[in-house]
Amino acid sequence: MGPGPRMRQELTPGDIGRRATVRLRLSGGGFRDIVGVLESWQDGLLRLRRRDGNVTEVTAEDVAGSRIVPQRPPTRRRGAERPTTDG
Repeated sequence: MGPGPRMRQELTPGDIGRRATVRLRLSGGGFRDIVGVLESWQDGLLRLRRRDGNVTEVTAEDVAGSRIVPQRPPTRRRGAERPTTDG
């Protein structure tokens, strides 16, 4: 079996508000992935809000691939997973 699925350039300005992963080409070679909610896409500049609240800006020409990913499930508190029952 071959390597896993490759990223395609599928993110569009119509995906604003959705969670995505973006693979960037680094100037020195190699790649870097960013996961966050696409906040804006204007004049070739993408803004992604990461889970820590920081906003990362990237240029569309540096994007090597992208895709929409599922929203993160809500964090469960310990002990809240099962209701207690009497009897």
